[in-house]
Amino acid sequence: MKGIQSVDEEVITSLERVAETYPDRTALIYLGEKLSYAALTDRIYRFATALHELGVKDNDKVLLYIPNCPQWIIAYYAIQKIGGVVVPTSPIYTPYEISYQIEDSGAETIVCQDTNFGYVSKVFAGSPLKRIIVTNLVDMLPWWKRAAGRILDRVPRGSVIKNENLYGFRDLLKKYPPTPPKVDIDPQKHLAYILYTGGTTGKPKGVPGTHSGMVSYIKDMYDVTDGFVSEGEDVFVMVNPLFHIMAEMMIMGTALTVGNPTVLMPQPIVDAILEAIQRYRATLLLGAPALFRMILENDRLDRYDLSSLKYFWSGGDVLPEEIFNRFKKLTGRPIFQVYGSTETGGLTLSPMGKEPSPRSLGKPFVSREVLIVDPDTLEPVPVGKTGELLVTSPYLMDYWENPEETERAFVTLNNRKWYRMGDYVKMDESGELYYIDRKADVIKYKGYRVSASEIEAILQDHEAVIGACVVGVPDAKAGERIKAIVVTKEDVRGVGATDLIKWCRERLAPYKVPQYIEFRDMLPKSKVGKLLRREVREEERRRKDKDRGNQGSNTASS
Repeated sequence: MKGIQSVDEEVITSLERVAETYPDRTALIYLGEKLSYAALTDRIYRFATALHELGVKDNDKVLLYIPNCPQWIIAYYAIQKIGGVVVPTSPIYTPYEISYQIEDSGAETIVCQDTNFGYVSKVFAGSPLKRIIVTNLVDMLPWWKRAAGRILDRVPRGSVIKNENLYGFRDLLKKYPPTPPKVDIDPQKHLAYILYTGGTTGKPKGVPGTHSGMVSYIKDMYDVTDGFVSEGEDVFVMVNPLFHIMAEMMIMGTALTVGNPTVLMPQPIVDAILEAIQRYRATLLLGAPALFRMILENDRLDRYDLSSLKYFWSGGDVLPEEIFNRFKKLTGRPIFQVYGSTETGGLTLSPMGKEPSPRSLGKPFVSREVLIVDPDTLEPVPVGKTGELLVTSPYLMDYWENPEETERAFVTLNNRKWYRMGDYVKMDESGELYYIDRKADVIKYKGYRVSASEIEAILQDHEAVIGACVVGVPDAKAGERIKAIVVTKEDVRGVGATDLIKWCRERLAPYKVPQYIEFRDMLPKSKVGKLLRREVREEERRRKDKDRGNQGSNTASS
């Protein structure tokens, strides 16, 4: 039984099919509690009914501002069930960041956690928002667990001020029946989501996707994992944040649409992850390279039984060969890779029937087509030669109401629109892609893709700053650390790195805040005034290599 039978269906249809066939199977495991497929769909329908009664209509946007928990899954499907458009965002975003996404998407409803309710309150007035639905990490747990968690001070709680625009997530599930209205949806045309990703102009870009587009990613997963991932006998541990397209694709493609249970982890705490793997005999795991490194470096690793693990995937960053080899030595199994982007969705997955190379991204999914071209001429390069990766598919869409960014990121070749991934790859004779390098304006920190331009724009908003260049500095544990090189006005006194880092913390999620700030008199620019970020990045790499060489010489001499 495959949950998805055609790309010409709604995102929720495959879940409904599984729930109808196997209603008593466990769908989600969260903080020790299990939720069956029947119970999950019941709550989805109740929340969909509630949203509709509150005024959410076809094509309305709903911002999802909560961490991994059952409420995320319930809201995601419920919004789409009544024709709404999900706008998932990071639960650690600042008021500055969510305010932009609310305004840009036109979201009138937001689902938030009580701990970030204060941020929502700050931006509510004057925004398109009409209603706030608030929840807590333990809302879906039995009353006695909620009470115990609060007595023991184990549950983060935020201050919530009641008003006429505020609704409780759990209260809505109790109040409304599981009878959502029927909405006619054309899967090929109707938007299912808008995801935001870093922009080259300093503002994030909205990436819309249709129901068929999302379903196509899941179906591609089926094709590659068929015969390896079971239907009902595997257990998937979800650590990656669900507001990323990769996490959504993987949880649906390997669990929710094939009847496998998912263990949802609200936070990436390594001991909790290892305990969950051991307790539930988990077989499937998705993570960024930083997660696999954290597992390997855990002091209590030998206390956990990880023998149940069969398949694990890495995505979001380059997988170091050292991590690949150490994890295989630990588990006896290789790490497979998943690769894609917010704009293209899932693009490749390592073939499951053979030992993957650490540098291989796998073969493109059948629904995607790729070209490897010279980045300057856009002429195709020969097999085995390095070039920039272009991707096309029937599901590519322009950025949400952003023609300038669309023009920068997409090109038309042979009357077809292609997305410029910005990554440099090569392809072997068998059609496998190998990662070589990436664009200089994307920093990969602990699995996050961070836009250098977004941070530069924030820094340049400071009254003392006239220029900024942000680059990634290679780091063995984090992938890259974020460094900002700043030019200040000549007459400015008393503004230091601490002041600018504080400025960034007030406007950016923690993972986007620079770890280092260096002050200079000028920045390298081209003859037409374009910032030469690549030169700065290469300079930092040379400096890092020199420091590493000096350390090696000192060690050798001693």
